[in-house]
Amino acid sequence: VQLQASGGGLVQAGGSLEISCAASGRTWSRSNNMGWFRQAPGKEREFVASMSWKAVRTLLTDSVKGRFTISRDITKNTVNLKMGSLKPEDTAVYYCAATRGVFGSLHDNRVDYWGKGTLVTVSS
Repeated sequence: VQLQASGGGLVQAGGSLEISCAASGRTWSRSNNMGWFRQAPGKEREFVASMSWKAVRTLLTDSVKGRFTISRDITKNTVNLKMGSLKPEDTAVYYCAATRGVFGSLHDNRVDYWGKGTLVTVSS
């Protein structure tokens, strides 16, 4: 299984950016839950958001609620993270992740697949 993230870049504080992740591989299952983590410079990687495979349930970390939206297309095996009202503290490498486990597994850091990450830089 491969998770390929894209769409990172430089944006000014208050701006918006959308990143995407596409899953591929012979063993990929559409029933896998997908989501995003991020790792800021000098900090540990942290959970950001996840969405169930039927795109019914979502989970967002408190610091991004009301600003970030997660969505996915199970027919295309993609998950997107639309980020708004960005702050300099959102600067991080964002990693796509997926789990074969139940919904909530990503929030508990039970990840089966990792993408390589895409850098998001928010300037003040």
